[in-house]
Amino acid sequence: MVRLAKYLKPYILLIVVAIGLLFVQAMADLALPDYMSDIINVGIQQGGVETAVPQAIRQSEMDKLTLFMTADEKATVLQDYTLTDQNAADYAKLVKTYPQLASEPVYVLNSIDQAETDRLSPIMGKAFLAVTGVNTLMADPSKLAQMGSAMGVDLSKLPAGMDLFTVLQKLPAAALTQITSAVNSKFASMSDSMIVQSAASSVKAEYAALGMNTNKLQSQYVIRIGALMLLLTLVSVTCTIAVGFLSARVAAGASRDIRQALFRHVENFSKTEFDKFSTASLITRSTNDVTQVQMVIIMLIRMVCYAPILGVGAVIRAVGKSPSMSWLIGLAVVVLLGLVLSVFSVALPKFKIIQSLIDRLNLVTRENLSGMMVIRAFNTQKFEEERFDKANVDLTQTSLFVNRIMVIMMPMMMFLMSGLSLLIIWVGAHQVANSSMQVGDMMAFMQYAMQVVMSFLMLSIMFIILPRASVSATRIADVLSVAPSIVDPQEPQHFPADSQGKVQFDHVSFRYPGAEEDVLHDINFTALPGQTTAIIGSTGSGKSTVINLVPRFYDVTEGAIRVDGIDIREVNQSELRDKIGYIPQRGMLFSGTIESNLRYADENASVETIELAASIAQAHEFISTMPDGMNTEISQGGTNVSGGQKQRLAIARALVKNPPIYIFDDSFSALDFKTDAALRKALKEKTGQSTVIIVAQRISTIKNAEQIVVLEEGRVVGIGTHKQLMDTCETYREIALSQLSKEELA
Repeated sequence: MVRLAKYLKPYILLIVVAIGLLFVQAMADLALPDYMSDIINVGIQQGGVETAVPQAIRQSEMDKLTLFMTADEKATVLQDYTLTDQNAADYAKLVKTYPQLASEPVYVLNSIDQAETDRLSPIMGKAFLAVTGVNTLMADPSKLAQMGSAMGVDLSKLPAGMDLFTVLQKLPAAALTQITSAVNSKFASMSDSMIVQSAASSVKAEYAALGMNTNKLQSQYVIRIGALMLLLTLVSVTCTIAVGFLSARVAAGASRDIRQALFRHVENFSKTEFDKFSTASLITRSTNDVTQVQMVIIMLIRMVCYAPILGVGAVIRAVGKSPSMSWLIGLAVVVLLGLVLSVFSVALPKFKIIQSLIDRLNLVTRENLSGMMVIRAFNTQKFEEERFDKANVDLTQTSLFVNRIMVIMMPMMMFLMSGLSLLIIWVGAHQVANSSMQVGDMMAFMQYAMQVVMSFLMLSIMFIILPRASVSATRIADVLSVAPSIVDPQEPQHFPADSQGKVQFDHVSFRYPGAEEDVLHDINFTALPGQTTAIIGSTGSGKSTVINLVPRFYDVTEGAIRVDGIDIREVNQSELRDKIGYIPQRGMLFSGTIESNLRYADENASVETIELAASIAQAHEFISTMPDGMNTEISQGGTNVSGGQKQRLAIARALVKNPPIYIFDDSFSALDFKTDAALRKALKEKTGQSTVIIVAQRISTIKNAEQIVVLEEGRVVGIGTHKQLMDTCETYREIALSQLSKEELA
């Protein structure tokens, strides 16, 4: 994957934007459990009371609360409240909010920040709990007597109408301080949130005493937090959609660039490079392998960037909710990592095999489809079916094995998540019972634990997908890393404007890459303009190899090939091939019309030029019999025309180009003798000033050539005219006599 990373550079901005959106999405997702906790803790359990610091409190109640505060705490509290009565300037407004203000003075909370609220909350909460405790004692005479005994006062003999708070107010300062310390020590084990939750009912009762609508207070809080959760969900959904769009755009764009680079690179391959990679493999690499890379880019952006943010954030927030339960998350992560690594170690080797099996399946399919007529002719359909079935079954079995391994992941993950939830509820319930944790915090902790597990689940999915994509990326990079053996020179020469097309082989030897011996040895001859140079020899003598060297499909191992005196390695390949009209033995046609195939040589050719080329190639006769003439559709590979028609169209295409050099690689083999003779006669008139090099098996095709080169085992064993070679070259004479009689050769 790293070797293909450069194709992501144009999309860096989109990736950064996507990561930013993922961060926003993660923050929104992480905030939701907190707000859910608030709805449970504050909205339901605390009746909408968010803090132990009430917005207003009666003077009589404040006097009771301050009894259980230290002097500093009392000063701090009274500093943040303003005593309001009927003489206050905003009395009319306040009495609507706090109707009890009409009967007694009320302390109203000043405008304070959140930090000050957090500082006051435990102070006020403890005081409210103490006052509630005293009220409870006053309702139970036995407990009241016990408290009086501890204070050294007989509280059972209190005067009528006097309550305990009056007694407490009359106690010496030292005794009151002792009571306050005892109260604070009782609540020392409680967290601030538990103090607030415990005091919420007292605060709510105070609001009711002030004449406020406490039910409305609760509903407003739930609606407000619920609306905020909906807003955060909307933000998360929007970010998810945006990230999905951006990741798809990045992946599709990078895949397009990789395919384009792959195709352009392969276009520059010589035959040497094509020998390293089969056609089926190159097709798989540019389609299936690129698709694998495209899919993993989407997953990398959407999951790999999101999972760490979510996981780390969830761990931090979960520990903040309950540090004592954090070991549960650690246990789940260890189990999860063990599961993922086990699956990964089993599945990874199989992923490396799958792509090669896809190559094999494509190869067998391609051979069967392209060779269908041969298969039917030899009645080997059953054998080919078995061969395809084996390739298909091998791929299927390997894919099924990998999929079965991956299928285990989801039920195991669900089992792990369910078990973790039960464990959190079991441990958390004990902490709730001990008043060391709130129910909402336990639920939030569970949600954060699930988010941690989900983040690891997302990463585990990547561990499954990434190996296969990595194999695909490596296969693509292997093709891109192959340097073409035939390249243009850094400072190219140029053919003269009056180039004639003289081709000279100067002591040329050639050896295929990796071979131990040369296949061509010291080849010397010159093909002159206005003449036909024919090359003949037995099968395997090196005829096609010789002409493949002229367009630089291969480069010579020793010696040089010169065109108009310039070494062909010193000019650009495009300039060299502009001088050559090449007609291969198997005429290759492209899907389209006959006219589009002929214009492949020169898209700007006139209709007259195309008609003339078709006429010279003896193709006009069969073209005119077709319903659409030049507009007749040619199927892929030219399968809807015969071999002879295909060769004539290939010759016509080269004639449209009208180059100074023509190379015919046994391009007349599919023609009958009559058509062959007519075509060669027309060619002689058309290519009279061009250099014509013909590879042929038929003596009749090359008999009238001005120069015939005879090859045997990669060596030139004779050069001359037909008559000269019949007298001087035994190899040529044997070939000629095997085809024609002495009378026909005379």
